[in-house]
Amino acid sequence: MNQINEEYIEDYIRSLLPKNNQNLQIMEKYASDYHVPIVQPEVAQLLKLLLKMKKPKNILEVGTAIGYSTLIMAEATEGKANITTIERRKDMIELAIENISNTIYKDNIEILEGNAEDVLLTLDKKYDFIFLDAAKGQYMDFFNKCIKYLNSDGIIVSDNVLYKGMVATDTLVVRRKKTIVKRLRAFLQYINQIEGYTSSTIPIGDGVAITYREE
Repeated sequence: MNQINEEYIEDYIRSLLPKNNQNLQIMEKYASDYHVPIVQPEVAQLLKLLLKMKKPKNILEVGTAIGYSTLIMAEATEGKANITTIERRKDMIELAIENISNTIYKDNIEILEGNAEDVLLTLDKKYDFIFLDAAKGQYMDFFNKCIKYLNSDGIIVSDNVLYKGMVATDTLVVRRKKTIVKRLRAFLQYINQIEGYTSSTIPIGDGVAITYREE
């Protein structure tokens, strides 16, 4: 529980969700056993819904980890979307490659190694859907770099924006997390006011922000 919703609400929502395929379940167990952060079940389901509605041709993901959300998105788009995903940790990339290579979507996915703030300066195509799930304190920078690659009518989904509830109330803030919380608050203020975009912050998982590009 991330202190976003009451545990009984979270448990009930998750009880409604269909089970993922065996490969994703194995990845879920690995993430749980080795404390690797992956998207929470209700957030994964939201991603699936948005992708089925949007039907993007090109997806950009910032933060691959073990490739779990990458494969969630590949499956939701039935392999019809090309996915570019960025990860800085070599150990995570190796695991992601192993996990992705076991699927029918391997030819649709490209992993770029490096710090996102650097890699995002080198991209050369446009995207219909962007998923931010990397260093939370860098979301403002990531967002502003990403929007130049986002097509009109495109969507950016940012995960963990309420950060265990700390962003919503000072009573939960841990001292060592103050800088991240301050930056996330500034980020949410920004995306809800920037001209040409409409955003909504949803209190599921660890908090999700959805931003739509109007222009």
